[in-house]
Amino acid sequence: MNKFMHRIPKQVLHWAPLALMLVFPVLGDLYHLVNKPSEQVYSLMTTVDESIPFIKYFALPYGVWIFYIYVCIVYFFMRDRTAYYRAMLLYTVCALTCYAIYLVFQTTVPRPEVLGSDPFSQLVRFIYNRDQPFNCFPSIHCFSSYMVMRLMLKSPARNRVNTTLISGMSLLIIASTLFVKQHVVWDVISGIALVEIYYFLFYTMPALYRSRSARQQQRQGLEA
Repeated sequence: MNKFMHRIPKQVLHWAPLALMLVFPVLGDLYHLVNKPSEQVYSLMTTVDESIPFIKYFALPYGVWIFYIYVCIVYFFMRDRTAYYRAMLLYTVCALTCYAIYLVFQTTVPRPEVLGSDPFSQLVRFIYNRDQPFNCFPSIHCFSSYMVMRLMLKSPARNRVNTTLISGMSLLIIASTLFVKQHVVWDVISGIALVEIYYFLFYTMPALYRSRSARQQQRQGLEA
């Protein structure tokens, strides 16, 4: 096996992990299978959501969401390989969890009538036509945008520029889900909570366990 690996050009080995991103079209196909109305559809609208105005200009950050996520993940690949692998794992398990929830608890958001022929109105109508008004809780837009922001804030590659850009764009996309009336506040909260739960299970809890084990070994060494 080692001899075979040595025969592969180093440049190929360097870029090979990007193949993990092939999971995105697979997840996209799975989403289309659950993006249809079921017998029972629920509403999580609150008075806060009713007070949030529809602002068509937020269709732009909402529309570029998936390209933004791809750019962030490739950036992690280039600058912080650990964050890249974490992003791929977190996105996959969070997306699959969302799909499972959509199958048993489907929610919807009432959409406004969009008038006008300007580019932003047309973009909103394109978004509405492309994505059915179902499968809102948790929000995939929100969990993925929050995920890349969280990973950036924890990355050793962070600096003032990339932190500001990624945090700003992630927050803008999360806000856009509310202003274009694709999601409600509970969808945002649940998307963020989903990332936090899996981040704790996959990374925080094992780190705490390793730290406790190291302290115990150190204590035992001192006692010996």
